[in-house]
Amino acid sequence: MKKSQILGLLFFFLLPGLSGGQDIQPRKLVDCPTAGLLPKGSFDLEIRAYSGGGLLAQISVGLTDRLAMGLSFGGRNIIGAGKIDWNPRPEAQIKYRLFEESPFWPAVAIGFDSQGYGSYSEDLERYEIKSKGAYGVLSKNYLLGGRSLGFHLGANYSFEKKDGDDDLSLFLGLDKSLNEELSVVAEYDLALNDDRQNGAFGAGRGYLNLGLRWNIERRFFFELDIKNLTDNIENISAFDRELRIVTLQFF
Repeated sequence: MKKSQILGLLFFFLLPGLSGGQDIQPRKLVDCPTAGLLPKGSFDLEIRAYSGGGLLAQISVGLTDRLAMGLSFGGRNIIGAGKIDWNPRPEAQIKYRLFEESPFWPAVAIGFDSQGYGSYSEDLERYEIKSKGAYGVLSKNYLLGGRSLGFHLGANYSFEKKDGDDDLSLFLGLDKSLNEELSVVAEYDLALNDDRQNGAFGAGRGYLNLGLRWNIERRFFFELDIKNLTDNIENISAFDRELRIVTLQFF
């Protein structure tokens, strides 16, 4: 991505918009974080089902109006026969919102997420899709067709770098509410830290992911995701399909 394109995106984020939007703000698109946070005194439980009989569970807690923390753990072949291939350890998440969204400024959050996705390579000490690691993200909401339209732009540095690719990476995405129940999400992770094709996973095209989210109520939703539409993983020529179930509760 050229510097002029990045500057253009940043200028777009400064256009007047909603202050928070009218609908539920997502805390995550598909794999990429947003500046959205859990409400104080709440927690959510996310279950993600993915290829190879994989399941990933994550619990997150809203500790203050600006701070949330979480833990996740899972593995492949949990659904099906044979030995379960557990992830090497539980992974941690933390997010802090530095600035709230206003009509003229985006919300700004920083965080850390050590959870990657897909299979885990013991040799390279990394997930098939690297974790975000340390990141910063901007989120801005607008009103379109009576429903909110959110844009998100972030940068991240993954600590999964034994493959020799430790570049800073970028990601961007959007979410659009279609009605009071349905919304769509889309993201593009440039994966600049996984594009050297040196026996690792990435093929240099980044990851394009799409999702359809069904909010049964404000505290519970299903999501069907289609991932890797850019065919960016070596030796895998088909996109992935994943199912997410998320419930939000208060203490």
